[in-house]
Parts: sequence; C-alpha cells; structure tokens
Amino acid sequence: MTAQHEAIELLRPLTGGEPAGVWSAPGRANLIGEHTDYNEGFVLPFAIEHRTYAAVGMRGDRILRVISTLDRAPFELSIDALAATFDGAAGHAVQSGSVPEWAAYPLGVAWAALAATGRSASDVGGLDIALASDVPVGAGLSSSAAIEGATASALSDLWELGLDGLSIAKIGRTAENEAVGAPTGIMDQVSSTLGRPDAATFLDCRTLATESVDLGFAREGLALLVIDTQVTHAHSTGGYRDRRASCEKGAADMGVPSLRDLSVDDLARAAETLDEVTFRRVRHIVTENQRVLDTVATLRTAGPRAIGDLLVASHASMRDDFEISVPELDTAVEAALAAGAIGARMTGGGFGGAAIALVDADRVDVVAEAAHAAFAERGFRAPHTFTVTPSEGARRDA
Repeated sequence: MTAQHEAIELLRPLTGGEPAGVWSAPGRANLIGEHTDYNEGFVLPFAIEHRTYAAVGMRGDRILRVISTLDRAPFELSIDALAATFDGAAGHAVQSGSVPEWAAYPLGVAWAALAATGRSASDVGGLDIALASDVPVGAGLSSSAAIEGATASALSDLWELGLDGLSIAKIGRTAENEAVGAPTGIMDQVSSTLGRPDAATFLDCRTLATESVDLGFAREGLALLVIDTQVTHAHSTGGYRDRRASCEKGAADMGVPSLRDLSVDDLARAAETLDEVTFRRVRHIVTENQRVLDTVATLRTAGPRAIGDLLVASHASMRDDFEISVPELDTAVEAALAAGAIGARMTGGGFGGAAIALVDADRVDVVAEAAHAAFAERGFRAPHTFTVTPSEGARRDA
C-alpha cells in the first residue's frame, strides 16, 4: 500500500467517508550547505521522491483532529485553543506534554498559518487530518518539513488562505521553531515546497531568493545513493542547539549580524579573536558558504562529475570543525569513496542520520555493498541504502 493510500485509509474510520482531498510534500536531500541556513548563508538542497501525504476531511465543528501512522491514536485541539497552546515560549506545549511532538507539527502549522495570514480562528472550520509518509524518519531527509508542507498546502486550499510556495515554507519554519521548539532554519521547508525534477534549489537564506539549478544527474548517468546509518537524532535537543548558539556567539564576537557577513578572508582575524572551539564552528560555516557558491558555479560550467571534491571537503569540515558527524557517518563516506563514488558527505543536521554518495548509476549496488561490508566489519548496525531522485515539491494529489 502506498503512503497516499495509507493516509486515506487512516482517515476513513474517523470520517466515515472519502477525504476532501489529499496533499503531499517531499522530504529533501541537501547536496551541500549544512548549518548555513540559520546563519543566513547559502544552501543547495533538492526535493526527493519520498513524500508525506495529508488526507483531509471537513468537519462541521471547530476541532482539528490529527492522526498519523507514527501514532494511530488521534489527537484533537480546538481551533480556538491554537493561540493559547502555541503562543509563548518556543516548544512549551511539547515540553509540557500537553501536545505530542508528532501532533505539534500539523497543529503548529495551523497556528502559524492563521497568524501569518491575519485570519481569525473564527473564520475557519474544523478538519480531520491523516498523515502517512514514506520519508525515512531520522535519516536527515527532513520528514518534518514534508509534514509541514503537506499540511500547509491542504490548509491553504481548504481554508482559502491563498498561500504561495515561499509563504508555505515560512509557515513550516515557524511551526518547527516555535510550536515544536526545534531551532532549524528554512532550507528544508523551501526545498520541500519549491522542488523541481533533476534540479536543486539554490537558496540565499538571508534574502530568501531562490534559483533552480540544473543538476544533470540523469543526463550524466549519475545517481545519489543515501546511506542511512540508522543512528537516530533529534534536532530539538542537544548538539544542534549548541551549534546554533556557538554560531551566534561567533558572530557577536566578530561584530557582525550573522556569519553570512564573514568571508574566507576574515578567518585569520577570527582565529585571533575567538576561542578555539568557536573558531572552528565559525570556520565551518564560512567555508561551507563558499563551497555552496563553488558547487553552483561548477554545476553550471563543468557539470555534476566535477563537484566530488567539494562534497568531500564539506564532510571533513562537518567532522572536524563542526563536530556533528558520528563514526557510522564517517564509515559510510569512507566506504563510498573507496568503492568509487565521485563524492560523498553526511547530510542533514548531524549526530546520526544519513550520508549521500554521488555515484555512477551502474555502480550503485557496488557502493551500497561496500557500505554494508564496512558497517559489518566495524560492528555497526546494518545501514539502509537507497537512491533518491530530485523531484517535484509540494502539491495537491487528489
């Protein structure tokens, strides 16, 4: 059964009928540009074919009821209670246990959508929302942005909010930052919303200007292999938050609004100004921004086979300077490169999740087998390997 049909089947017992519609949004893989988004820098992600589906039914009352294959127990909240639930300290509803974390994503989107459009809660009606997904959870492929994009797309149509793609992305970011309490940037949401086949989205996270960049994977006979380490992570806690705080400290100590305002030429001064750990965090962001720009230029001039060294340098920077890799991710990258990958790097927020490897399509199995063998040799849990294809962004499916 497909995820779309799962969502419909999950909804039917709640409503006793067919959905008013089904909307979906994809996960994303980030080709390059990690942790640069919340530093107002540059990123180059693309939407993937794995999607989250929201089957939605209309209600005659003022209740939002959500259900998911992650938790088949429905959770409901009055539309009139959205503001009281999510206004205030970021993530407090999740931290207090009043809203399950999985439910805070779609309900937070509803709260953020009303706030962003200036619509009163009394202007919209209740909904049943059933969510099902084939985006791997915890693999760094942004299953959360897919939930947000699918939900916001449905609300835009059913509540007649008239949201465009960038507005949907902003609402998703607000929901994740404020309702859930995960301090992520906007890269995931923009990629999930604005994706195009065989293209990446070049995003300036300061201006939110976007540009579609041809990847040429299909033309060049290339595939992008995901090596999911099966090591789970949680963005709303721990190291991700610490890295963001380090970046903010580095910008403040360097006297700039954000690390976007520093270039590679500023790193000598940064080394003299910052403590050793903060300097390494800053160096990753500054050099990663440059690698994104270099990757875009290289794709346009020399094509995808010429970007391998940039991917490898990105991983080394995340491993050594930002310290967000784990042994399983390093093993995945090393094994892929040894088996002939053009380039490889960890992708996503780090502390687990997945690595990506750019490989010739006819060598996918060879590289995947090399990763499995390396994991077995080191006593790690077997990885999950699969390819992803740059695909279309958020849409209405039915």
